[in-house]
Amino acid sequence: MWYRLKHYLLPVTVTAVVLGLLSAPIFVFDPVSRVVHGADRSEAIQTLKDFGDAFALVAEDASPAVVSIQVVREVAPAQMRGFPGDLFPEDLFEFFFGPRGFGRRRPDQRERAPRERQEPRRVPMGHGSGFVIDSSGYIVTNSHVIGEGDAVEISVTLADGREFEAELVGADPETDVALIKIDAEGLPTLTLGDSDAIKVGEWVLAIGNPFGLTHTVTAGIISARGRGDVRIVEYADFIQTDAAINPGNSGGPLINLDGEVIGMNTAIYSRTGGSMGIGFAIPTNMIRYVEQELREYGKVTRGQIGVVIQPMTADLAESFGIDTTDGILIGQIMPDSPAEEAGLERGDVILEFEGERIDDMSSFRWNVASTTPGTEVELLVLRDGQEITKTVVIGTRDPEALAAVDPGEERDPARIQRELGVTVQNLTEDIAGELGYEGEQGVVVTGVEPGSPAAMAGIRAGNLIQEVNREQIQDVDDFEEAVEDARERRSVLLLVYDGQYSRYVALRFRR
Repeated sequence: MWYRLKHYLLPVTVTAVVLGLLSAPIFVFDPVSRVVHGADRSEAIQTLKDFGDAFALVAEDASPAVVSIQVVREVAPAQMRGFPGDLFPEDLFEFFFGPRGFGRRRPDQRERAPRERQEPRRVPMGHGSGFVIDSSGYIVTNSHVIGEGDAVEISVTLADGREFEAELVGADPETDVALIKIDAEGLPTLTLGDSDAIKVGEWVLAIGNPFGLTHTVTAGIISARGRGDVRIVEYADFIQTDAAINPGNSGGPLINLDGEVIGMNTAIYSRTGGSMGIGFAIPTNMIRYVEQELREYGKVTRGQIGVVIQPMTADLAESFGIDTTDGILIGQIMPDSPAEEAGLERGDVILEFEGERIDDMSSFRWNVASTTPGTEVELLVLRDGQEITKTVVIGTRDPEALAAVDPGEERDPARIQRELGVTVQNLTEDIAGELGYEGEQGVVVTGVEPGSPAAMAGIRAGNLIQEVNREQIQDVDDFEEAVEDARERRSVLLLVYDGQYSRYVALRFRR
């Protein structure tokens, strides 16, 4: 019975389903059709048009204030090789094979008359961008665009085609910001926005003259902020963007959708010389400070407190018995410095500057450098697990060159030293005199094993180890005893001096 019923119902059921599907509205899952058909299509296209119109309006308003900059410098004849008109010396034979006769002058050979062209030549050496920030003719650009002050002629071309000779007001290579001025009035200007308010992911436009193609506009987003570790300039807090930036864009503005400048395009990361989607711009809050200093004084006066700082790593935090890596560690206090007068000590961890948390070394260095000398500031410091407040009077920064240290003589490593990858010897009077360690105490590093914990921490032959686990050491016996005591903790904290600065280094033992 069930067999007959099954064979009877099956075709009826199939027929009913087919007829139902044919008579019912057809539903097809097509996410694209919802966008490209009917009213939805028009709405989507209009949204894109509005988006493009926003870019166009910002570019239209900003472009008149963006300028093209050409630089001429004087180059001595000896430096001219490689430039048009002087690719080779007068005598190609002598260039490749040396003086004819190999130094023996023929009797009939006369002294060659000196070359007529001995005076320096004026050579086009730079091309970049800039933007007007004051209608009376003040323009900011990169220091490297105008040669950090050695330009003999700076020409500025406005968007309307007018050309002017510019005067260099001042250049600051440590931030790569320069200020120039042209003799003009009523110029269109750009407004410097608040670069601290930008967000990663927001849209920006870059305007400049890449490869001499004037007033080129590219769009992208802010990829990152606070890039202080790219080693381009001394003081860096770069904005990273994927808006296309190429040679010639340097000095041009990076603009948000409100039409405000939030950065100055400065550098790119590239393996080809062209854009690879990683560009860097100086934030406007840094530009604003430098520009004001250059306009008023022609140079930038920076503050300092006289400390050598380093990041607080997880290994250092463990060695100091701290459960956080917040703040920055003081590795050295300079003699007679504001820090010494304020009572700061080596090993202190700076947590706050004027009530603001310290996130990294770059921001702290810039906060100090941009504070007027003579100003009192408050630092929140962590010392031996206790937070204390210190008032420091900012001093005037006086840059000093780093001292080079020559390696000493290597000796056979002991077991403890092999675990760290470093060998040491006593600091004698002769070694102290040779390496510039007079009056210091500790042991001299004589060898560092490649790939060892010491090498990975940046310790080099010639360094002076002054402390082990924050205890002063006098000789190799002190060093080995202190390191042996630290083996149970699986790491050891060293204070290392390189002839100029001291810093803490936490090393983990190799097993």
